[in-house]
Amino acid sequence: MSFNPYVPRPIDRPTEVPLGAHADLTLLDEAKVFAAPTDPADWPAWRDQLTAWRVDARTRLGYTGAHYDEISGDCFSVCLAWLWDETLYDHERGVFTVDSFLDTAERDFGGFDGVVLWHAYPVIGLDERNQFDYYRDVPELPEVVRALQERGVRVFVDYNPWDTGTRRETGTDALEVAALAGKLGVDGVFLDTLKEGADELRRELDAVRPGIVLEGESRVPLARIGDHAMSWAQWFADSDVPGVLRAKWFERRHVLHHTRRWHRNHLDELHSAWLNGCGVLVWESVFGVWVGWNERDRAVLRAMRRVQASHTEWLRAEDWVPLADHPGSGEVYASRWTHDDEPLWTVVNRGGDHDGPWLRTAPRPGRRFVDLVTGAELTVTAAPDGTVTVGGPLPGGAIAAVVATADTAVPAHPAPGGDPSFPARAAVRARTPWAPRTDLPAGLIAVDGGRRELLVHHRVRETGLYGETPYVDEWKPLPPRLHHTGTLRRNVLLSRFAIATHEVTHGQYAEFLRATGYRPPRPERFTAGQGPADAPVTGVELADARAYAAWAGLRLPTEDEWQVAAEAGLLHRREPLVWNLTESEHCDGRTRFVILKGGCAYRAEGSDWYLDGGPQPPKVSVKLLLLGAGMTRSDSVGFRCAADLVDAPADAAGSSDLGRGGGPTEVAR
Repeated sequence: MSFNPYVPRPIDRPTEVPLGAHADLTLLDEAKVFAAPTDPADWPAWRDQLTAWRVDARTRLGYTGAHYDEISGDCFSVCLAWLWDETLYDHERGVFTVDSFLDTAERDFGGFDGVVLWHAYPVIGLDERNQFDYYRDVPELPEVVRALQERGVRVFVDYNPWDTGTRRETGTDALEVAALAGKLGVDGVFLDTLKEGADELRRELDAVRPGIVLEGESRVPLARIGDHAMSWAQWFADSDVPGVLRAKWFERRHVLHHTRRWHRNHLDELHSAWLNGCGVLVWESVFGVWVGWNERDRAVLRAMRRVQASHTEWLRAEDWVPLADHPGSGEVYASRWTHDDEPLWTVVNRGGDHDGPWLRTAPRPGRRFVDLVTGAELTVTAAPDGTVTVGGPLPGGAIAAVVATADTAVPAHPAPGGDPSFPARAAVRARTPWAPRTDLPAGLIAVDGGRRELLVHHRVRETGLYGETPYVDEWKPLPPRLHHTGTLRRNVLLSRFAIATHEVTHGQYAEFLRATGYRPPRPERFTAGQGPADAPVTGVELADARAYAAWAGLRLPTEDEWQVAAEAGLLHRREPLVWNLTESEHCDGRTRFVILKGGCAYRAEGSDWYLDGGPQPPKVSVKLLLLGAGMTRSDSVGFRCAADLVDAPADAAGSSDLGRGGGPTEVAR
């Protein structure tokens, strides 16, 4: 490995600002962050250079900022939400729960200004459906968008330019993105893997409605700040003394969203966002892996949001002075924002606990200096030079928002705090149904129980395989840390079981439908029983497969049972080849997924981001995130059945599922 994944790469590091009188400032055009000098004596010259660069750059580009005039309001806090997150979608009832989702967000984060509804990756590639189908085939999605907007939340969809190997549209991607944005009525488009959208995409969106936002991933090129009103500050590393975000400095109305998706401590991003008048992206379920925010960071964001709501005009003001009014020593830093001649200081403590001055500024006779974060009045001390120092206690890592006010009452709030440790949660495997049989059912073959050592291969993706976080506190994962073959050794204890030699067919499923009248709560894409009678049944999700198995007095096999039987040569595959669902369903309370086995005939080509396809050996396991509204149903997924073999009725009456197929006695490493 040629890089250390736990430290910023050169491309992520801040750019030094030349302070010489005749320095070539065009070198700053490509910066992510303008690094601040360590010596406060250099800060005035540094600010002068930033101002000179901004004036020159805007002149070179003929910049007008007209696009920003079409956009009302700001969008500081954005949540990247899996469309089928259990806080947003009730999988049992098959309904979206927008109010519950937003109520939870209000409690935990102080609410969101925007939500990116992530929909397809990492499931896309399962079959020929393209990225647009994963939005279009959700019938109530326009109502979901409107429900979010009615609560004051902007809604974004995402565009995956790498999706070239699934079903093709008749028009260009730009036309399809614009048509989708118009149909759903969304506020913007997130550009996955792109720093900027093509000119055609911008034109097509403008034709739908002025002011639709394009948000690029990572550093937006200087020339595109004019028509990309937002961008991700993803894996941006700041300087030791807090620096300035280039895009925000260039256009005060541009909103960046700081994010480091695998990090368990977000204080650095929060500090940079606070000093730069920008926002953050909250991403707790990263493509199906739980990377939740700790309570301390949530509390800091809640405090930020109160001030962002009350002082929005300050945080987009032209009069912005970074590293302003420093008291002369210490690691308490401030930006000063002035609107209508009234200053606001956003303050961070980048060091340890502090009790002393935060700012040195001009006195404000008849005014009190107050911290809006806590409502506390600050200590003001006159200095010999006619200035005053303003400050008081400020814990390490804390933020503050200082105003000089004549108001006699400023709302009091608890100081942001809480547990900074990672709020871990397990992805728990669902309990395997008990399907005891003293006989060997027709079409099934017996497999002896016992302890087995299983070698499991999986492609290392951002999803992980089970509940683990694959990249803890890492910067952007790159090969060889991504897309290679991972290996797990699983020590499992299996009871004696039987497993079907072949998958259930459409004909067999049709018999079940005739006998029971079964109809799923969400019937979309439910095509089971409608295909060739001897072909493997498809168009089913887990509930549909389980319903059939229960009717037959059986259950689905676990992933371990499937692998043991397949490696023994006991399983046969029908045509066309389809993935087999297993009883290895997991849930962490936010995301549900199931382990697939066996591979399928379909394979999406052209990108490593697609789900695995093609035939797969028994040892390969694939994690499939479960969708709602029938969207998990696919022409590439079917199932077979299994049963628990017991010796006698007494055995069946007294048995439990301990140790079966990787239950509680399983040891995985």
